Amino acid sequence: MKRSFCVILVLLGSVVYCAAGGITEEAGKGSERQKMSYAFGMVVAGDVSETGLEFNYDAFIRGFRDVMEKEKTRYTQDEAMNIIQSAFTAAQAERGERNRIEGTAFLSENGKRPGVVTTASGLQYEVVSEGNGESPVTEDVVSVHYRGTLIDGTVFDSTLESGEPAEIPLHSVIPGWTEGLCMMREGGKAKLYIPPDLAYGSRGAGSAIGPNSVIIFEVELLAILNEADENPGE
Repeated sequence: MKRSFCVILVLLGSVVYCAAGGITEEAGKGSERQKMSYAFGMVVAGDVSETGLEFNYDAFIRGFRDVMEKEKTRYTQDEAMNIIQSAFTAAQAERGERNRIEGTAFLSENGKRPGVVTTASGLQYEVVSEGNGESPVTEDVVSVHYRGTLIDGTVFDSTLESGEPAEIPLHSVIPGWTEGLCMMREGGKAKLYIPPDLAYGSRGAGSAIGPNSVIIFEVELLAILNEADENPGE
């Protein structure tokens, strides 16, 4: 039920957005219902635009109106949900394949740059500045500043805006982070170019990181907060 409601909500917003071009002038005249409809469409369709789906606006609006005006619909609700799910699945697969091709090409070229080391796992590691402290191990928690981007430069996460470092348990993050941080020393900075199989794979993460995305982190290792016990049991 929750899933169905979310999809219907998204579709409602999309339809309003698609129809909004015809009511922009009226919306500007101050009708509260029209302003609400236009604003609702804008906000919800902002998320829909990230799916990669393309719409036939006439058919879209017809389906919306048939339901709202209690007319006979072309499909049952179950049939409509199956069609929508198939469309999302196909769009996700297409997006994933595009990301895979672009990411592979990026890593191939990036790996040729001086200073970029490609490890056995496929992680690419570049020292920005050397540290002079200890290196963490998998069991450690570290204090870091970082900035995460896609290969096109889009920032999806960062501690730099808030100025507050993050405390990261290295055993509970993506493999590319664990491997890369364990190669660093306290006080150092590095860039990690992480292939999908060491990041979020074919599922991606939220709307920001698509399926099969290469992601890039610039990381400053501030401190190891609790070093692993090198001699357990003593």
